[in-house]
Amino acid sequence: MASEEDQSEWEIASTNKMISYGFGYLIINYLLTAYASIVFYFYEVEMGIPVVLVGLAFIIFAIWNMVNDPLLGYLTDKPLKWTRKWGMRAPWIVISSFPILICYYLIFIPPDVNQENIFIIFIYMVIITCLFDTFFSIYNDHIYGGFTNQFRTEYERRKGFAIILIVTGFGSMFMGLIPAIFIKYGDKSSFVLAALIVVIILAICNIFLFFGIKESEELKETFIRGYETSEEKSFFKTMKIALKRKNYVVILVAYTMIVTAQTLANASQIYFVKDVLGVPYSNVVFIGLAGFVGFLFSIPFWTNFARKRGFKKTLVLCTILAAISYIPTLWITTIEERIFFTFLGGIPFAGYTVVIMPMAADTMDDVALTLGRRAEGALAGIRMFFFRIAFLVQGVVIMFVHIVTAYNPDPHATQTPLAIWGIRVHAGLIPAILMLVISLIVYKWYDLTGERKQNMLKELKAKGL
Repeated sequence: MASEEDQSEWEIASTNKMISYGFGYLIINYLLTAYASIVFYFYEVEMGIPVVLVGLAFIIFAIWNMVNDPLLGYLTDKPLKWTRKWGMRAPWIVISSFPILICYYLIFIPPDVNQENIFIIFIYMVIITCLFDTFFSIYNDHIYGGFTNQFRTEYERRKGFAIILIVTGFGSMFMGLIPAIFIKYGDKSSFVLAALIVVIILAICNIFLFFGIKESEELKETFIRGYETSEEKSFFKTMKIALKRKNYVVILVAYTMIVTAQTLANASQIYFVKDVLGVPYSNVVFIGLAGFVGFLFSIPFWTNFARKRGFKKTLVLCTILAAISYIPTLWITTIEERIFFTFLGGIPFAGYTVVIMPMAADTMDDVALTLGRRAEGALAGIRMFFFRIAFLVQGVVIMFVHIVTAYNPDPHATQTPLAIWGIRVHAGLIPAILMLVISLIVYKWYDLTGERKQNMLKELKAKGL
């Protein structure tokens, strides 16, 4: 529980700043979810690329991301000439904010070639998705790093992330309506139109974000002073030090597995709706709305639960409940069942989402004490290095399952029982197993709680970090 001393150590960030950061999180979460949900299907089914090539493109994309995420985080996580005037993180957020949207749109307008030249589309997919993630990595690293820097106490992080969740939840729900409304199986132009509308709306969200990312003079000086008074460490030394901190590693692994489970479930949604339930993609509106209602109305409960019981207990409980909520995917056959169980799944989703980022921020604070300086950009880059395992798993699992079960990529095909069972496995069984493992890992090894956490906050203040 946050103490009064905890709340008074730093000047409390404004609610408006928290809302502004919500738009940044909205953009990040939507683009990641949309990429995982649509791109694999679009290239396999709509563009007709063999699933082996689509899976290979995802593997190359994931490997590229594993390299560029921590590298870009490290290279941009140091004071430059503009830092004293414009800040440490704000300039990088602005620079990368619009290129990622342009690249996202370009993903859905590959060259128009015949099947004999299908390899050209594969090359295009690899290049444009890797370019998309290069800008996304810079943007993501400094949004997440900014959260840790701007919101310093447990009180701020709990309140800030609750506000961010509401902004992100409402925004994601609204944004999720666009693909559902416009996308039609077998119509490539519907994907292009949906992407264009999404990009225009997210560009407006970027403008709202810019109002809240300004860094105080004190924060700018903290960045600069940290680099002037501490020994600058190479990226690999920074990573080595971070990976020796047990709690950082525990949350890194847990967060990675959560992202992997969500990525697989999201990527499976369009296949599940089309091939298992046999209904138009527009039904995703009702599925998404059900999950959002469960998510939204659970936020106050989980926020209060986390305040009373702590972040650790909340995360353990919610990942167990999330695992249970994925299991019915193995047998449900109607859209009504899908809507109901998605609503139930939204409840634990709210809980672990409320606490996972504040817990990650706590572990970054722990690493900062060891480093003697702030390095959230590099640490966020390391985190994204591991997060990209999610796309690697998505590419390998869906590719393997579709090959083994002989999935038919014709958008108008009726799938065999074996192919349908394969979809159920990558939509529900594997995510359930991942969530259960997360709960066990956090329960056994995470211990940045109680008095130990309060002592860490005091040390941060004493060292000007």
